[in-house]
Amino acid sequence: MTAEEKNILEKKVINAIEQIRPYLQEDGGDIKFISMNDDNVVFVELQGHCGSCPYSMMTLKQNVEVAIKDALPEIKSVELYQ
Repeated sequence: MTAEEKNILEKKVINAIEQIRPYLQEDGGDIKFISMNDDNVVFVELQGHCGSCPYSMMTLKQNVEVAIKDALPEIKSVELYQ
């Protein structure tokens, strides 16, 4: 993947995250795009209530990751930034 293709894909990921953000904000949480590696793994930070919620991994995998992968099948996974 060229740098330009990666940049375009990152912008699409950020757009997908923007579509998800309002649902997290309704519950006092938020999400921030951190990066995407060359293997198309997206790293995000859950913020607010989502950052401390015991169900945050379930939210990440069952909601955020599914929504992003539905919109962008080339994305391999969405992971928490450590």
